[in-house]
Amino acid sequence: MKTKHDKFLALGIDTSAYTTSLAIVDQDEKPIIDQRKALPVQEGSLGLRQSEAVFAHLNNLPHMLDKCQDKIDHQAFKAVAAATKPRPVENSYMPVFKVSEAFGSLIARTMGLFYFNTTHQEGHVMAGLWSAKVPEGKYLVLHLSGGTTEIISSEEWKAGHLKLKLLAGSSDLNAGQFIDRVGRTMGLPFPAGPDLEELALKSASDNYQLPVAVKGSDISFSGPASQAERMLQNGCDRPELARAVEKCIADSLCQAVCNLELKSEAYDGLITVGGVTANRYIRERIKNGLPGWKFYNAEPKYASDNAVGIAVQASRLLKEEQLIEKE
Repeated sequence: MKTKHDKFLALGIDTSAYTTSLAIVDQDEKPIIDQRKALPVQEGSLGLRQSEAVFAHLNNLPHMLDKCQDKIDHQAFKAVAAATKPRPVENSYMPVFKVSEAFGSLIARTMGLFYFNTTHQEGHVMAGLWSAKVPEGKYLVLHLSGGTTEIISSEEWKAGHLKLKLLAGSSDLNAGQFIDRVGRTMGLPFPAGPDLEELALKSASDNYQLPVAVKGSDISFSGPASQAERMLQNGCDRPELARAVEKCIADSLCQAVCNLELKSEAYDGLITVGGVTANRYIRERIKNGLPGWKFYNAEPKYASDNAVGIAVQASRLLKEEQLIEKE
């Protein structure tokens, strides 16, 4: 049975490298629907080819939209937003995001709705700001995932409008790739994040160390990953090494932030977003390693790939553009 809504609804779509996401929020940014479907990855593989991911998204989205039709009153829809590229910078492009752009723009044109393009990274940042319930302001963002390891300055200068500036990042492997590479060597399924975190909980000590390879504000995880693989070959305890990987990621980010010599007083806080930051140990170690910062993190449920942040952005933009009456 379809539910009638007194307030408008906003739709967000994101088709990332590993997840098809669709979300609907109402005018008050309350999630009505949050659908996510992980793309199938062959056992032993570290990912998908873009063509495989595009095909999977094209299969997933029609079924996800069908579920919405059974539950949502279409007359309540006012806005649609889609992630059309990885980051809000020139020449940022991945074929997978053309799927969300095509579906989003088609839905908006067919139904006569307000439509705009956003990016995968803006979706992550907005999901973090929204789920952590932070006040408006300027934040230092640590975006850690399989596709991104970046330190960003973020400011929502007008409701729904994010100004992101890249300050630092990884020069090779991203944090999620580091985890997946070591996880595959351990025999963990892909993506390895949740299983590595569970394995690390079984560690009896923090005796194992991996090198922190940070030069200035540039982070490198390829060296630590190679060292971890050698340690495994030499019979290193798996739970202890899993904990060492977590420590290496957190300490690398802390070192890079410190090397930037940023003044915490110039920011309203620091927030962590992205799937890797769903790891509780990594979040807590970053927090403890940067004591001068007011610390926030995306709610774990909204740290990994999702379209809720994109739908929230759509809701805020629509109200800001005054295309409907504000309450």
